[in-house]
Amino acid sequence: MDNNVVNVALPTIQRDLGLSISGLEWIVSGYILVFAGLMLVGGRLADVFGRRRIFLIGLGVFTVASLAAGLATDGTVLIAARAVQGVGAAFLTPTALALLTAVFPEPRERTRAVGLWSAVGALALALGPLTGGVISERWHWGWIYLINVPIGIATFGLGLWAIRVVPQDRVRHSLDVPGLVTSGLALTALTYALIEGDGAGWTSPEILGTFGLAAVSAAVFAMVELRSREPMIDLSLFRSRVFSGGTLSMGLWSFGVFGIYFFTALYLQNALGFSPMEAGASFVPMALVMAMTAANAPRVSEAFGTARTVAAGLLLMAVAIFGISFIGEGGSFWDLLPWFLVYGLGGGLLVPLTSAILGTLPTGRAGVASGVLNVSREIFGLLGITVLGAILNGRQTSILEGGARPLTAFLEAYQATLVIAAVIVLVGVPVSLFSLRTYGASQSPAGAEATGERPAVPVA
Repeated sequence: MDNNVVNVALPTIQRDLGLSISGLEWIVSGYILVFAGLMLVGGRLADVFGRRRIFLIGLGVFTVASLAAGLATDGTVLIAARAVQGVGAAFLTPTALALLTAVFPEPRERTRAVGLWSAVGALALALGPLTGGVISERWHWGWIYLINVPIGIATFGLGLWAIRVVPQDRVRHSLDVPGLVTSGLALTALTYALIEGDGAGWTSPEILGTFGLAAVSAAVFAMVELRSREPMIDLSLFRSRVFSGGTLSMGLWSFGVFGIYFFTALYLQNALGFSPMEAGASFVPMALVMAMTAANAPRVSEAFGTARTVAAGLLLMAVAIFGISFIGEGGSFWDLLPWFLVYGLGGGLLVPLTSAILGTLPTGRAGVASGVLNVSREIFGLLGITVLGAILNGRQTSILEGGARPLTAFLEAYQATLVIAAVIVLVGVPVSLFSLRTYGASQSPAGAEATGERPAVPVA
């Protein structure tokens, strides 16, 4: 939720703290930069020091940073607090998913647990914009962060009581420090270049140098991992068609969807005249359908197989994005609602993808592999925002130069960008059908136990 709660509150924060556009961007970007850059590190630390311990540490860091962000009285403190929030989130997110794979090793139970986990995440898609809109209109903006404090304290106490140390909670006894440093540097440099590229210029020395640093760090990381006795990431995992193809499918989904989610919020407010609270509330039906579908997706996967289920979800999302592209200036919430519901239905069907990917993991790699999944989602999502944003801005500028109204230029560029995003999501359909085809209706992770068959690689 904290990934998107701030978006609709940004104008209020800007007025209160007197921030420039650059400072405003870093409130969002600082969190994403640290979050994406350290997620692999968080997953690896969970595998080495114990998932329960790292989960609680991450929760504590996130809660304290939320308090600092909510009480901030200047932009520097707020940006710094958001960055520390990113550290806590980088420890929390992959560790939570790794805990599920350890607590629920049986394939059918694991798939259902991941379904419920994903349903909660889908609800956050609705609660983020809605919460930000309500607070920015009714209360002080600081409460978008302060509400995390009582929730964090309660969750910490609940975690101490409910999360038990399971067998193999600590599955590695050595820390791959060179791997941690080079992976963190590569991801941080790449994320920074994607965030700052549009403003600084994609061919500027700063951005080209940062991309170069990311590439060199990634190459060094690969060499370190190939020679390490206990590598942070076993690169042989990517030889698995399910792991590599499933991760690519998730990345294609993120590329097409993150940007559209971002720009649709602008469309609702700038083109249709929605207030921040109305814009946030518009996403609620979509997220509710996504949450309900996610909770029931394992049953669909058992009946039709993981490959068909995931492919159907991506197809429905692509169709929905394409349908939204036909709604123009005169559109209303009721015009958008059918497509939002189709989108939510498709998004919920992607839950078996996570279960299938985790089902290929060797013992002891659940934490870092969960980090790989989340990193791919964040990086591809940033690519979606930056690349689709560049396409939208270029198209909008071209239309404006032709003498069109600013609103007309934005709408035409937005609609063209939607079509491109739909095509990108659609590419994931054949990718998922090919990569997940070994998981048929009787061989899906959820159904493997019933048939006596197991995934090729044991689950942590």
